[in-house]
Amino acid sequence: QVRLVESGGGLVQAGGSLRLSCAASGRFVSINSMGWYRQAPGKQRELVATITSLGYTNYADSVKGRFTISRDNAENTVYLQMNRLKPEDTAVYLCNAYVIPTGRISSSAYWGQGTQVTVSS
Repeated sequence: QVRLVESGGGLVQAGGSLRLSCAASGRFVSINSMGWYRQAPGKQRELVATITSLGYTNYADSVKGRFTISRDNAENTVYLQMNRLKPEDTAVYLCNAYVIPTGRISSSAYWGQGTQVTVSS
């Protein structure tokens, strides 16, 4: 009933910027918290940033001050503005959202398919 689709990944030089988007579609009552995770080859998936429905944010220490998460509730979309990118930011970035589907009482976690971000030195 719910689908998350990411976009905006690509190849960028160190110090550059990218803006990721994740749009939710389907039949749902509401979207609670949303977030971005990333996974590099041979590494564990790690939380990058989260944002609540009211706009409260949380960031991994490694991206704090460089990345900004935001959301447009009317468009059911979450964004990740990534500035001053470093090679170590290279990973597949995945969108996550806790969604209450139509006909349900509680939220469930949904994931996008991921978008590749590659930062060259």
